[in-house]
Amino acid sequence: MENSDFTEFHWLMDMLQTIDVGLVVLDSEYRIMTWNSFMENHSGLTAAVVREKVLFETFPEIPREWFEHKTRAVFMLKSRSFTTWEQRPYLFRFKNYRPITGTEEFMYQNITISPLISTNGDVNHICLIIYDVTDIASNRKQLEAANAKLEKLSRTDRLTQLNNRGFWEEQLVREFMRYKRSESKSALVMFDIDHFKRVNDTYGHQAGDKVIVMVAKTLMETMRGTDVAGRYGGEEFGVILVDTPMPNALTFAERLREAVAAQVVEHEGTEIKVTISLGISEVEPDISDHKAWLERADIALYKSKEGGRNRVSSWSEDQ
Repeated sequence: MENSDFTEFHWLMDMLQTIDVGLVVLDSEYRIMTWNSFMENHSGLTAAVVREKVLFETFPEIPREWFEHKTRAVFMLKSRSFTTWEQRPYLFRFKNYRPITGTEEFMYQNITISPLISTNGDVNHICLIIYDVTDIASNRKQLEAANAKLEKLSRTDRLTQLNNRGFWEEQLVREFMRYKRSESKSALVMFDIDHFKRVNDTYGHQAGDKVIVMVAKTLMETMRGTDVAGRYGGEEFGVILVDTPMPNALTFAERLREAVAAQVVEHEGTEIKVTISLGISEVEPDISDHKAWLERADIALYKSKEGGRNRVSSWSEDQ
């Protein structure tokens, strides 16, 4: 080897050792032939230790079947292959030591798999280039979490943490359309707090807010995970009871009514007790849209109010 060639070779080897990406060369039996300093630093294993060791024996966390399938085309078709952190968070389970993204436990990685073509045109070795993309992945995850939080805030009532009126009505439309397709029974419960204005006038709006929060909390504790509850306005609430016929809806409403009546709200040394009135409408074939369904539940609620409050009423044809 001439002096100039030797110098270039030395530069090349120095570059491969110092670049801030992982570089691994594997033969056709997946034995490790090259292992640069990036890989040494993050794995804690020197090149001398891993050289000619089978990759899957040294790093059992790498799914062999998946990796062999991924690299088979590289060997046979002599074409590159790629995998990103969104497809698979990492190939090598390296700890993350970056101070900025210290909340991430492991290094997120993008991987390029390239064929190393010999002078006779065969591919007996492949090269893995491992990029540390933890910063990118972490920023993306934080952005997605922030967007999810904003989306939740946009559909959540701040005081009660129930769905706000706009989002809840969207769910009501969706449930009505689902009924039109499947004819699966569902019930709508509308209710409000009896004599709520008297609570505000007597004890103040802070006390009124405490009462609303108590009712919302009791509602969330009483309903199922599949039910959809919302604050419809002021002291009025709505619950969509999914896949629920009228007898079951009546049972739910009575249980909720009794649970609220048993609660006590303390405000500035005073104990406040309230009741609720409820109206129920089961979705029926003659209901034209979600507004008509809602109107029937409101009519049943008004019936409870006229009947003396603190009771449950269901919509019927003769109302």
